[in-house]
Amino acid sequence: MTDLDTFIAGLPKAELHLHIEGSLEPELMFALAARNGVSIPFATVEDVRAAYDFSSLQDFLDIYYAGANVLLKRQDFHDLAAAYFARAAADGVVHAELMFDPQTHTDRGVPFSEVIEGLLSAMEVAQAEHGISSSLILSFLRHLPEEAAFATLEDAEPWLDRIAAVGLDSSEVGHPPEKFARVFAAAREKGLRITAHAGEEGPPEYVHQALDLLGVHRIDHGNRALEDPALVERLVREEMTLTVCPLSNHKLCVVEDLADHPIDAMLAHGLKATINSDDPAYFGGYVADNYRAIASARNLSRDALGTLARNSFTGSFLPAQAVADHLDRLDAYLETHR
Repeated sequence: MTDLDTFIAGLPKAELHLHIEGSLEPELMFALAARNGVSIPFATVEDVRAAYDFSSLQDFLDIYYAGANVLLKRQDFHDLAAAYFARAAADGVVHAELMFDPQTHTDRGVPFSEVIEGLLSAMEVAQAEHGISSSLILSFLRHLPEEAAFATLEDAEPWLDRIAAVGLDSSEVGHPPEKFARVFAAAREKGLRITAHAGEEGPPEYVHQALDLLGVHRIDHGNRALEDPALVERLVREEMTLTVCPLSNHKLCVVEDLADHPIDAMLAHGLKATINSDDPAYFGGYVADNYRAIASARNLSRDALGTLARNSFTGSFLPAQAVADHLDRLDAYLETHR
């Protein structure tokens, strides 16, 4: 392990863009399939990994949804999240905001309660065993109708005090944020924070819509905002956090090579970019892997990595005092690792 690897692993950080279903490693997929008697379209772990050769977001989603079929019971969701938290702890994550897709499961007949109670129990264990605080982001599937999102928001009612925010994910192109303006307004009225995937494969206009029609508190991905200088100026002015996912961007062909990734350009513009793993089991790395890969590809300094970590805390949905405490810890770490 190099000095930079050690620095990144110890760097206190938050992860703000993590789809918990996307942390389903092939080994756990096979174990849950056997436990639940579910057939999957792969014979071996190696077959699963070989299938992770995507040319688009939709290619990935097809396999992502097939893998989710093994998740049926509360214990499955607990085990899924517990495995993620173990990896996150080793990566220096001290706070994680987990996106979950209830519709992926309720549409298969899995009760909402099984999904969320399994995740919540693992979150409690992560706090006790790893010292990782966490919260949930209920994500609506944008390829489904807005009425389905309203039904999911209603399903979530008994647990709204344990859900920090709502988000918008799945197939971006052809499903603009404006499609979900009413349900996000309803979520805001319930006191939930707002985030949305925009500007990954979709155009800068989708970022404008997320800001103007959904009232987002942060943008997931946002790479293509760089195509619109006025939009960049607005994002800087409004201190809008972008949850950037370098290995995901490479795997899904948003960038052809990490050497072409715009993360340092984002920082140079003054954008509040962060580093996250998105769907780490599918994209080849957890959050520290993303830090290492982008640091190497773009020759990022320790100061730049510290800025990315700082943005992860200030862009989180944590209370102000918790953010301040994390920033103090981060500053202390950076001071001793110059």
